[in-house]
Amino acid sequence: MAAVRQLFRKQTVFCISLLLAIASSAVVLPDAEYLAYPDYRTLALLFSLMVIVAGFQSLGAFARLGRALLARAHGLRALSAVLVALCFFCSMVITNDVTLITFVPFTLLVFRMIGREARALRLVVLETIAANLGSMATPIGNPQNLYLYSSSGIAMGAFMRAVLPYAALALALLLAAIFLQKDEPIAPPAGMDAGTGGALFPAMLPYLALLALCLLVVFHVLPYLPVLVCVAVVVLAVNRRLYRSVDYFLLLTFLCFFVFIGNLKRIPEVSRLLTSLVAGHELWAGVLASQVISNVPAAILLAGFTENIPALLTAVNIGGLGSLIASLASLISFQFYSREYPAQKGAFLKSFTLWNAAFLATLLALACAIG
Repeated sequence: MAAVRQLFRKQTVFCISLLLAIASSAVVLPDAEYLAYPDYRTLALLFSLMVIVAGFQSLGAFARLGRALLARAHGLRALSAVLVALCFFCSMVITNDVTLITFVPFTLLVFRMIGREARALRLVVLETIAANLGSMATPIGNPQNLYLYSSSGIAMGAFMRAVLPYAALALALLLAAIFLQKDEPIAPPAGMDAGTGGALFPAMLPYLALLALCLLVVFHVLPYLPVLVCVAVVVLAVNRRLYRSVDYFLLLTFLCFFVFIGNLKRIPEVSRLLTSLVAGHELWAGVLASQVISNVPAAILLAGFTENIPALLTAVNIGGLGSLIASLASLISFQFYSREYPAQKGAFLKSFTLWNAAFLATLLALACAIG
């Protein structure tokens, strides 16, 4: 029983999705149609991208990039701007959660080394917002984008119109928040001048090649199955330990939600009700649902009951702001910061909530204005 409680505490969203799948299966009994529920293409891409990014991480590629850039920052404001920009732009390729796993501990270490630990709290909050909103700018930046772009067949132009205005405004707001703060001269911490290293690029080549193949799948140039096999074989040959870095609970969460939503769509009364609630109200449905169940499950759930995918894309990405669970990637920042400074959990939550509310209100106003 203790093991079940621990699993629920650590993997709450997965456990809820599993319970929903089981409950719905009691109403719509399992049959051959269940095999058509999952979006296998999305699952294959998620697995492939997670293992490829783990490969880059294993080489220390992102930390080396950060050190190289920080070596050129000689003021607290410039240092903060570099770190926020790293989170914003790296999240477009390596996803928001991996970005925060990489750069939040890096930030806490750097600010401890320069003796500015009191200034780290707000910066970590801004880095979290940067990763969540920077990731919205590409189809592979976060799981909800990957799913909605891959499964809907939405055109790239429509995708860009749904996300780029908000990403651009978010970047402007983030930089304004950084440059309005007090600047202080600092000396670059020892070791921050480390370059990328001559041996790094050859080691990255297999992962760069696999990433290119995955992008061709994302843009519907290549079929997913041969690329999935290629990724599996190359990773097995290069570094089989990377398989341990895959978030299998995320893949299982997707699978459970596919079963739950597939079953709901086969219950006529429920399907009609949800369609009437979501269709035409995608913005508010996506934002509000994200606050409660986080934006990835919200995207999977609501996509089954609307054809306006661009509006839903905007909603679930903006919806990653707000509560701490609106984007599960935000929990990563909270866990890292509270582990280093357990007495400041309340201060982090207060700052996080205030900054997220401000960004959410501003982006919602833009969404309403655009219509």
